[in-house]
Parts: sequence; C-alpha cells; structure tokens
Amino acid sequence: MATTTAQLVLTSTDLLSDSLSLSAIATLTTAGSSTGLTGTEGLGRKKTANTTEYTLFAAADYTDDKAHKVYLKNLSTTAAEYFEIQVAGTVVGRIYAGDWAFLPWSADSTGTNCDIDITPSASNMTLEYMLFTDD
Repeated sequence: MATTTAQLVLTSTDLLSDSLSLSAIATLTTAGSSTGLTGTEGLGRKKTANTTEYTLFAAADYTDDKAHKVYLKNLSTTAAEYFEIQVAGTVVGRIYAGDWAFLPWSADSTGTNCDIDITPSASNMTLEYMLFTDD
C-alpha cells in the first residue's frame, strides 16, 4: 500500500492583527477507506502554444465518483500570467505565476462532463501537474 501525505502550511505576521500559523496534513486514501492511493499519472508539464482551452484530464478516462486528487502549478515568472482552471465547464479559479492548487476530483462522467480544463492567459506558458488516482 502506498502512503502519500499532503501538507499545507500558511503563515503570516501582518495579514491579521495577530500572527497567523495554520497547518493541515492529510494522508491521501481511496474513497471510503484507509487504503492509500496507489495510482498516479506522474509529475508532468504541459507547455501551451497559445491561449486555447486545453483538456488536462478527461473524466471518461478515469473511474468516476472516486477520491482522485489533482496538483497544478503555474511555472510562469510573469506576475500577470495565469491559468484559468475549469471543472465540468465551471471556472473554479485562476492560478497566477508561482501559484499552485491541490484539489479533489470525482471524475464524474455520468451527469456532466467533469473534465479538468485549463486556459492560459498568454502563449508559451508551462503548467506542472500530477494526478493521484483512485482506480
């Protein structure tokens, strides 16, 4: 059984009136169990040629209603450049230069097309990504 741990640490000395220190840790497990996720699409990079929408992960390629996890990172160093992230055709947000996202994904293909799509704000941008699968 694989054991993969995700950790998020948020700190700031000037965001609030008091210092902020928040930490969250989770072991990535399959849906409804304590068994670790064992599949991955591996760490990869998508270099975009233009500002067209790209399908990063097609829901039909994975088992739906599972505990998949997606990691995304914008490798741009130009502050104004971003990737718009969509899940099932709904914009969930933008990740600007240096930003990253880690989100759960059901890969539901029964009611809607739950693909994960990205749209770069400029040509020749690079997105780092990884999918942890619950297949």
